[in-house]
Amino acid sequence: MHQRALTIVLPAYNEAARIGPALDDLFGYLRRRGERGRESALGSALLPEDTRVLVVDDGSTDATVSLVCDRPEARVATDGSRAQLELISVPHGGKGAAVRAGMLAAESDLIIFADADMATPPDQIPHLVQALGEADVALGSRIQPDGSDMRGTQPLYRRLLGKAFHAFASAWVVGDVQDTQCGFKGFTREAAHELFRVQRITSIVFDVELIFLARQRDYRIAVVPIRWYDRRGSRMRATPRLAARVAWDVLRIPLLHRRSPRSGG
Repeated sequence: MHQRALTIVLPAYNEAARIGPALDDLFGYLRRRGERGRESALGSALLPEDTRVLVVDDGSTDATVSLVCDRPEARVATDGSRAQLELISVPHGGKGAAVRAGMLAAESDLIIFADADMATPPDQIPHLVQALGEADVALGSRIQPDGSDMRGTQPLYRRLLGKAFHAFASAWVVGDVQDTQCGFKGFTREAAHELFRVQRITSIVFDVELIFLARQRDYRIAVVPIRWYDRRGSRMRATPRLAARVAWDVLRIPLLHRRSPRSGG
């Protein structure tokens, strides 16, 4: 099987309390897999040997940048090759803007973005890699094949808000995709650069826009059940202002993207 290069994009805004342990988990996993061989438990799915992590600092005002830069993986290799861990900084524009910057900066064959707290464990990465063997876009889903939902550990108000949001987004934009907001998605380079190039939404519902665009352009989409844990410490607060912003952004997605052809198609 051809070993395609992989970039893992982590958007980070004031993540000084969580970025260190998250990177420990991620690089610990990458090292352990290297020690016991590249063949994964998924059979034909391999974690590419050329795997890099790109942290996108979203204008943090805490120690996020220094914590990333001080890690040994961030040092440039003596042979002149790129470091395993890279950092780019952008003005604070929200998660959607940070993810877009990282996805467009990555030049690897496959590009995955994940939450900076590693709520989705690193050992789930091969599931997306495997799916991208056939699909252009792989959507991590916290809903399991038996119908159980890993979001059941979230506070009740978060679950109720999520159900209301899903009903609205499904009816208006994304159809039968049941977990649009899972922060764990993978793309081929072609799909990533095409979709993020035209992305307009930078709020927390940018994922909905990406799914809409992928469906509009007839990209092959795989929904991939994954393990996920509710990491406390989110700065998102359910306020009337946020609810209005989310509703407005979802409402305008189809209006922003009246049928535009796929690049080169």
